[in-house]
Parts: sequence; structure tokens; C-alpha cells
Amino acid sequence: MKNIMIFILAVIPFIAQLIAIPLVNRIHPLILGFPMLHFWLLLWMILTPLFTLGIYQIQKRSGGVE
Repeated sequence: MKNIMIFILAVIPFIAQLIAIPLVNRIHPLILGFPMLHFWLLLWMILTPLFTLGIYQIQKRSGGVE
């Protein structure tokens, strides 16, 4: 179960940053003054370390990180 959770946490940022790009590649709406694409990438630059932290916490709890 932990391996599946780690895989999901690793794949979500990949999908959001690479595969979802054509879905958000538009100028409007402007969010905080940024076009949608730039805001989307900025959002995932902030969220990706949180996903990595989640992976670290799971591995630490299972004794996989020294």
C-alpha cells in the first residue's frame, strides 16, 4: 500500500506539469496577473516539494530513510 501511495505522489506532479499543459495553455483567464499556463506552472513549482515531502514522510515512517 505504501509503494502505491509513493507512486501516486510521484506521478501526480509529472502529469500536472507535462501532460496537462495542453489543457491549460491559454491566455485567459488571468490569475493574479499571470496567464493560465504561467500560473499553473508556478502553482506546481510550489506544490511539487510538498508531494516530495509526503513521499519522504512515508518512507521515513516505514524505516526506508536513514
